[in-house]
Amino acid sequence: MSLRRLHHTQPDSFAFTAANKKWAAGQIAKFPEGRQASAIIPLLWRAQEQESWLSKPAIEAVADMLGMDYIRALEVATFYFMFQLQPVGTVAHIQVCGTLSCMICGAEDLIGVCKEVIAPNAHQVSKDGKFSWEEVECLGACTNAPMAQIGKDFYEDLTVETFTQIIADFVDGKVPTPGPQNGRYAAEPLSGLTTLQDMNSGKYDHNVSASLALEYADTVKRIQGDEVPILKPRKKSAKSKVS
Repeated sequence: MSLRRLHHTQPDSFAFTAANKKWAAGQIAKFPEGRQASAIIPLLWRAQEQESWLSKPAIEAVADMLGMDYIRALEVATFYFMFQLQPVGTVAHIQVCGTLSCMICGAEDLIGVCKEVIAPNAHQVSKDGKFSWEEVECLGACTNAPMAQIGKDFYEDLTVETFTQIIADFVDGKVPTPGPQNGRYAAEPLSGLTTLQDMNSGKYDHNVSASLALEYADTVKRIQGDEVPILKPRKKSAKSKVS
C-alpha cells in the first residue's frame, strides 16, 4: 500500500454549507449516544463532495463534529483511497481501473487518453483546473472492462473514442449517461442473451463506438489551450482487442 500524506498546501479553514451541515446532523442522529464516530465516512465523503477534495481543516472539522481525536479522523481519511487528499479537477476526477481485466481489455489506451487530453501525470490538474485523473485498483466491473469511475458513476465498456467523448461532454457542461457505453444494458454477453431472451435489452452494436468518435485535438485545446499540438488518435494495441 502506498503512503498517503496530506497535501503540502492547505486552505485556512473549512465549514459545511448550511444544507450540508443539516444533512450531517441527520447522519449523526442515526447512531446511538457515544457512537457518533460511526458517521465519519459519510461526513468525510460529503466534505469531499463540497470542496472536491479532502483538506486537513475539513478532516478536523468533521472530527470536531463527532467528538473524535484528530488522529482518528486522519487514520480514516488516509486509509481509504476514495478520499482525495490533494486538489483534483473541479469538474471531474477520473479514476481509470488498471487491474487485470481492464488492463487486458484496453485500460492502457484509456490512460493514454488521460495523459494526452488532461495532464501527463496522475493527480496533476489540467491547465484549466477542471480535470484530473489517476489509475486505481479493481472497481469490480470486470465483465464490462475497461471502465472508469467518475464521481459516484461507473462508465463501462469503454473505447478510446467513447472515453474521449465522455470527457468532451463534461467540457460542454453535460453529464454523460453512466453505465455500459457499447449498447449493453448491464453485463449481458456481448453477442446478446442466450437465455431469458424475453429480457434482452438490445444486442451489442459494434458500430456504436465508431459513431461516437471524436478528434482529440478539439477536446485537448479546450482543456489545455490552443498551443497544444494536434494529436492523432491512438492506434489500438493488439492486447487491447477482445475476440
